Amino acid sequence: MTAKATTGRVTRRRVRTRANLLDAAFAVFAAKGFGRVSIEEVCEAAGYSRGAFYSNFDSLDELFFALYEQRADLIAEQVTAALAADGPDLDVPAAVERVTEVLLLDRDWLLVKTDFLVHAARDPKVARVLLEHRARLRRAIADRLARARGHTALPAVLGDAGEAAHAVVAAYDGVTTRLLLDRDVAGARVWLGQLLTALLTDGSTRQ
Repeated sequence: MTAKATTGRVTRRRVRTRANLLDAAFAVFAAKGFGRVSIEEVCEAAGYSRGAFYSNFDSLDELFFALYEQRADLIAEQVTAALAADGPDLDVPAAVERVTEVLLLDRDWLLVKTDFLVHAARDPKVARVLLEHRARLRRAIADRLARARGHTALPAVLGDAGEAAHAVVAAYDGVTTRLLLDRDVAGARVWLGQLLTALLTDGSTRQ
């Protein structure tokens, strides 16, 4: 057996172990809350030893950021794909409809993320990393809005594309807060669509 084949098998096993740890951590975080979970509980849920955990992550914070990155990437991809269907012009109502249809609104994830936001608020180092992750979604939205400038009029009150992206993400945050309380995913999608349309147009469906 060659060293290359052995290395390839070890790499695949490590990728699988990491994925299993992430899946187990997500389930445990959602059930108990981020601040109430230990590394031992994650290992037990995944069926691995502490050694397997530490060969992939230095801490629960690092593991959480890996989870967050997965979902931040997914949300950014969903938003980018939904906004990319138009040409230079941005059909705002149609784009909003596409975004709200595909956007991740996972209540378990929102519970985990909210727990971690409280944790990050008490730790400036963690907060800085979390802010950078959140900025990635805003950049994806801002890039698309910037490309639409000159083709599609956006409300002047929003300022530049970056400020408009801040407003869009703030609307998403507000909708997810409501979703945590009323558990109404369908209602959250409708409300998000209404908020985004009001933000990015004069509030009507006319261009």
